[in-house]
Amino acid sequence: MTRQDCHACEVAKADVGRICADLGVGWDTADVDSDPELRAEYGDRVPVILVDGEEHGYWKVEEPRLRAALT
Repeated sequence: MTRQDCHACEVAKADVGRICADLGVGWDTADVDSDPELRAEYGDRVPVILVDGEEHGYWKVEEPRLRAALT
């Protein structure tokens, strides 16, 4: 979950993209401001990383933990 003009989101997207490419895992983003329900759920906690639809973390990517969750 991301939002436009969010520096932390750009950093997280680069990290997730690199990690997912290394592991051969697909991924995508959703802009929380595109949907009132997403905005209500995630508010100012962006970026939020979801793994299999469950919240894995927010604000920054914890690389070892994310790699473990994706393998």
